Amino acid sequence: MKYTRLPHTDIKVSKICLGTMTWGRQNTEDEGHEQMDYALEQGINFFDTAELYPVPAKKELYAVTEEFIGNWFKKTGNRDKVVLASKIAGRGDFTKFIRTTGFSKESIIKAVEGSLERLQTDYIDLYQLHWPERNTNYFGQRGYNAHALDGWEDNIHQILETLRDLISEGKIRQVGISNETPWGAMRFLEESKVHRSLPRMLTIQNPYNLLNRLFEVGLSEVSMRENIGLLPYSPLGFGVLSGKYLGGYKPRKGRVTLFPNYNRYSGSIANSATEKYHKLAEDNGLSLAQMALAFVNSRPFVTSNIIGATTMEQLKENIGSIDVELSDEVLTGIEAIHNEIPNPAP
Repeated sequence: MKYTRLPHTDIKVSKICLGTMTWGRQNTEDEGHEQMDYALEQGINFFDTAELYPVPAKKELYAVTEEFIGNWFKKTGNRDKVVLASKIAGRGDFTKFIRTTGFSKESIIKAVEGSLERLQTDYIDLYQLHWPERNTNYFGQRGYNAHALDGWEDNIHQILETLRDLISEGKIRQVGISNETPWGAMRFLEESKVHRSLPRMLTIQNPYNLLNRLFEVGLSEVSMRENIGLLPYSPLGFGVLSGKYLGGYKPRKGRVTLFPNYNRYSGSIANSATEKYHKLAEDNGLSLAQMALAFVNSRPFVTSNIIGATTMEQLKENIGSIDVELSDEVLTGIEAIHNEIPNPAP
């Protein structure tokens, strides 16, 4: 395994992070525990979860993924071997069963304390805001609607004050953002620069893969100049970049098969790009999944690549991508396809 550090800290994290969002819907608790056992054996010390998980979100399954992880900590005693990340759910129609009060002080405190109880731990290493409260571009939304008045009042100072107090209490160690824009990232960073007592956002968790490289426009400069590390999610585009959906095939247990609304990476243009990436990988003796993951692993703004798997075979292949070094020929081929079909699945 290779390791990096959370920016501005001495916290060492594996370059591969274990994602957990399928545990409780597509994976049983025993399967989640097996994944954590294997990941730890392979040198992965960074796990990412959220109170929203599993997804798609469902009231009767609220936060069971955190409960699975907490039970594993209790069973194994491995809490001190893991850098643990979790998130507070943002405001939205599909999260009304969680809360409707956004990132108010009371909401953040309640969310953190709930996660701590379920995770059976005294602290969370990295606590993240899952998506912005304001109307903006996230979850694949194209174009910014300048007329979408949402009644949002800038509460970033208050959010950081609340997170600062939770850090002082020892309940969380560091903080990050997710599904953010360049404006949002800089707004948080500037607030903590002006008010030195406020915590600095260290990481940003956004989608990034061969079919969606929009992070490179705007946010990559913020990441590298401000040293805020990307934790890319969906590096295989809901599994599309494993190649398992090529030719219109619909594997029975595939995420896109089970949840057809998860179609961000399944449009006709994205399918054409996927076919080209598949051929490039095949021509160079690589699996499409490992080529796609190795590309993400190699980006200079990536702190840790969040992988997810529903089978142990997938997990082993995904973790194995850490040992794949892409040749100049492959990297040139990737750029040629990207120039021909840029960002087909934002």
